[in-house]
Amino acid sequence: MSVLSGKNVLLGVSAGIAAYKTAGLVRLFIKAGANVQVVMTPASKDFVTPLTLSTLSQKPVYSTFYDKKDDSGLWNSHVGLALQADLMLIAPATANTMAKMADGNVDNLLLATYLSAKSKVYFAPAMDLDMYQHPTTKKNIEKLQGYGNIFIPPDSGFLASGLTGEGRMAEPEDIITFIENDMAQNLPLKGKKVMITAGPTYEAIDPVRFIGNHSSGKMGFALAEHAADLGAEVVLIAGPSNEKISSSLVNRIDVVSAEQMYNVVHQHVKDMDVALFAAAVADYSPKNVAVQKIKKKDAPLHIDIKPTKDILASVGKIKKDQFLVGFALETNDELQNAKGKLKRKNLDLIVLNSLQDKGAGFKVDTNKITLIDKDENITTFDVKAKKEVASDIFKEIIKKLNV
Repeated sequence: MSVLSGKNVLLGVSAGIAAYKTAGLVRLFIKAGANVQVVMTPASKDFVTPLTLSTLSQKPVYSTFYDKKDDSGLWNSHVGLALQADLMLIAPATANTMAKMADGNVDNLLLATYLSAKSKVYFAPAMDLDMYQHPTTKKNIEKLQGYGNIFIPPDSGFLASGLTGEGRMAEPEDIITFIENDMAQNLPLKGKKVMITAGPTYEAIDPVRFIGNHSSGKMGFALAEHAADLGAEVVLIAGPSNEKISSSLVNRIDVVSAEQMYNVVHQHVKDMDVALFAAAVADYSPKNVAVQKIKKKDAPLHIDIKPTKDILASVGKIKKDQFLVGFALETNDELQNAKGKLKRKNLDLIVLNSLQDKGAGFKVDTNKITLIDKDENITTFDVKAKKEVASDIFKEIIKKLNV
């Protein structure tokens, strides 16, 4: 899967003949799994229609601060557009638009959005040979790079003027590849292997009944998605869960019981750089599993149970260079219990959840965590969406790994 998958791309289109290529760009971004929002300069609509780009992106295309024909006074917020973007691409970037970008000259919605951007900004110049070679153009490109913008070099070839030379906007396929390679180079976990356990385990009583818990796997799956977004090669060992994952960087292995999870973990953990144990593994399983469904009787049913293997403790005993992260879900004496687990199981970091906290626990999309490292440094976070919680956890891991 592309590193662009799930990313919000803001595509800025300025007024050059190469604007016709933006239809192909939108299609390729969508194919890579990105969400595309198009912002055009008013003059660029002479080269490609907003209808075309809106149809391909399945979003409205913006080119003005407000619609003069609309009496509602609805404002197209350049700040809102910029803040939603994971990356911004201006293609084609004409000589005129680049000059305004370099000087902070804001006379249209696209330029106002550019100046509000907090994400990476890529720009792909397109113009005739003499314009591209002019000293002011070269100076403006240098200024834009000096501001942190990323330059996508133009190609050499046949130009609209009939000349042949440099200035032709890079082809859409090459622009996508350029951005993907740039994003991948800067991913902090590129080259790292990460293992994550997620969800519950089910311990069979008979062919139709089991001992289990309420874990949905949402937290573990959010961690796996985020690890992949950071460039890691991920092994996700999942107990029974309805959660889905699509990243090609995630190798999902489904298990049912604690015994199965134990075995799969030990097949993979020695090759890992980081291992996170977010699964809610059953602490006990029946000593004997009935071959046939147990029939209901008037007499009480008695089931003998035995402890399951402690997966996390077993990994802590054999770990070498792996960075181990455990999870503790507590109902009382939270910090004391979490610190004890951190030491007993030879962990580098523990993520504490409390069922006393509103917004935390099973089957919800939010969580409230406290991180405790092996030096007992404590960091507490507010209630957040589990995707944001995953980001907070990995920020701490990356800091500890010094990558």
